[in-house]
Parts: sequence; structure tokens; C-alpha cells
Amino acid sequence: MRAALTPERASLGSRTAAGLPARPFRSIELFSGAGGLALGTHAARFQHEILIEWNSEAAHTLRRNVLAGRIGGISDWRVEQGDIRDYDFSDHGQVDLLAGGPPCQPFSIGGRHKGDADRRNMIPEFARVLGQLAPRAFVMENVRGMLRPAFRPYFDYVRRMLARPAVSPRPNETWEEHDRRLLAHHVERGDDLSYDLAFQVLNAADFGVPQIRHRVFVVGIRSDLKRRFTFPTPTHSAAALRSQQIDGTYWARHAMPPPDWSTSPPSTPALALHAPWRTVRDAIHDLPTPTLLDDPGLGQHSFQPGARAYPGHTGSPLDWPAKTLKAGDHGVPGGENMLRHADGSVRYFSVREAARLQTFPDGWMIEGPWSEAMRQIGNAVPVSLAQAVATSVADVLSHD
Repeated sequence: MRAALTPERASLGSRTAAGLPARPFRSIELFSGAGGLALGTHAARFQHEILIEWNSEAAHTLRRNVLAGRIGGISDWRVEQGDIRDYDFSDHGQVDLLAGGPPCQPFSIGGRHKGDADRRNMIPEFARVLGQLAPRAFVMENVRGMLRPAFRPYFDYVRRMLARPAVSPRPNETWEEHDRRLLAHHVERGDDLSYDLAFQVLNAADFGVPQIRHRVFVVGIRSDLKRRFTFPTPTHSAAALRSQQIDGTYWARHAMPPPDWSTSPPSTPALALHAPWRTVRDAIHDLPTPTLLDDPGLGQHSFQPGARAYPGHTGSPLDWPAKTLKAGDHGVPGGENMLRHADGSVRYFSVREAARLQTFPDGWMIEGPWSEAMRQIGNAVPVSLAQAVATSVADVLSHD
């Protein structure tokens, strides 16, 4: 039996005289993890009524930061720890946005590749809640592995399921059977709850995140609103970073001598139309080298022993965006979460460094021991990327 979830605060449900939502926009988030997506959408004027997270340590992370009050405007966040399958939103009332990143492991290149057969596949649950809430918009994030040929038929089904969330699966119905009903329903009827969808793979580095991280975003705007969503355009580029490294601007910014280009002279820098990609050095240059004792002034910036390089896992260079931080199914993956120095030596990123590579603010504390904290960070949506997408959604919803 599912527990009904309704707002706890009447103020969050206030409406204008015209029946339009008061600002900031009202939102609900599923699969919240360490809060990267929540912080990004919050920065884009979405006020979260409820955040639901299954993992106890991640839920503690959310509660700890809400109670600490270091981040403005989040004291009203209501954090629920539990399995989304146990919650019913049928009587919750109207919200503007449903957001969430269902567990990515079923579709991750580094996972078990079970896709829809993986018990951790929670995308149908996202669609169920979408049908119950009927928000004006939704944002769903996942790994770009969903677009691989092996999973592409299921991804196409996911798009149809999210476009028609009121056409829910029947008991014991396979996804292929449900998909055939969705296709028939789309042809026969046009009066049910529906969403106009857009999807795109975005590289976090193109939006100011010091990490090369590709994720697919699916965004839906409720069809009755008759509005078109477009994804944000990149603000940063590799070409601009290379240009600054070649003309010396990058090295001057870090008070460093430029490399000796005499043995391999670079080509003429291209005209930079964007800001430069942010590098690992840009993100952590003002942090001291981590030691075994945590820095009380920073928090979560201590040295973790045991890093080693091996083929295919050599760490991230200082003067380029980091490789994709990963959570791993069985502990922290070594190569993806390491810093590689110019002499080839490596060390693990501290929790604070990894959080910066995901653009979490320094005041945001991650609960749990190092391995658990790094798992949460590896699973997170980069805050700056989430903000870019959510701001585009807010722009669409603002046109009342």
C-alpha cells in the first residue's frame, strides 16, 4: 500500500488571483541523492516541497545541509527517506516541476547492462508519479548509455511512456506490450494528459563544470501549455581553453610559466566564442594539498591512501577538465577519481575536491565515510549543469 504525500505547508501551495503559481515555482524531486540536481533547480527559482531518496546516507546528506542553513532558501525542504514505490501523490495537488535522475546503473557502461530487466530501473516509477502529479514540466536525467543501440528501443519506449504518463502499465504487462498500447493510444486519442518532449546529451564541461561528463536529459512541457522547450546553448568550450593555454592567458591566471612549446609548436589558436572549459586546476587551485588530518577550515579535505594507476585508469590531469567521476558498483573506481600529476604520480581526490568538480558549494557537506561520500558525488548531477537546464525550463514556465 502506497503512502499518500501531501504538502505540509499551506504557504507553499499559494496561488495568484489568476490561478497561476506564485513564484518561486513549486517542485518535487525523486531520487535526490546528494542534492546536485536539487541545488541546480533551486538556483533556477524552483522551491522543492519534497525530496525523496532511498539511500540512508544520501538522505542524511540532504537533511544535514537543510538543517545547517549554510545555503540560502532551503530551510523549507522536506526530505523523505524511502522507496519511491511506496509513495502515492494522487492527492498532492498541482506543482510546476517534477525532477529526478532515476538510478543510472541499469544503463551505465560500467554497470551490469541489464537495462529494463534491472531491479534498480525506476524510470517506470518516475512515469507513474508524473501521471499522478501532472506537473507543468518535468526534467529527467540519466547516463547517455541509454542511447546505445542495445538500449535504444527501450529509450524510445521511455519517451512514449513519459509523453503519455496517464496510460499506465497493466499488471504483468511487458514493456513491449505497454509500448504497443501507447502507440495505439497516441493514434486514437488526443485528450489525455500529455507532454511535448525534448531530449539531448549534454557535456557538463560545456556549462562551466570542470569535468567531462555526458548525460542525457529528457524534458517535457505539458501539452496544454502549448510552449516549446529548447535546451540551453553551451557557454564554455575546449577551443577557448586551448586558445588561452596557447596564448599564455591560462598560465598567467595561475601565476605559472607557460609550457615549452619548442618541441611541439601549437597551431594558431582558434577564435574563442565561449568561455574556456574549466580545468581541475581552476577548481582546486586554492585548496591546500590534502593531509591525513582533515582541514577543520574546509571540511572533508583529507588524504585518502591507496591510489594507483593501471591501464585505462590513469587519473585526471590538472590542466584539463576531470574525467567523469563515477560511483562504482563495488567501491570507488580508482582511475576516474584520481588526480594525475605531471610526473605521472597519482592520488585520490579528496571529498571536497570531488565535490568542487561537481560544482557543489563548499558549504555543502556529504554524509558518510570517504567511499560512501565519493559514491554520492559520483552519482550526482553537476549543480551548474542542472541549473542551466532548469533555468531554460523556468524561462518557458515564466511565459504566462
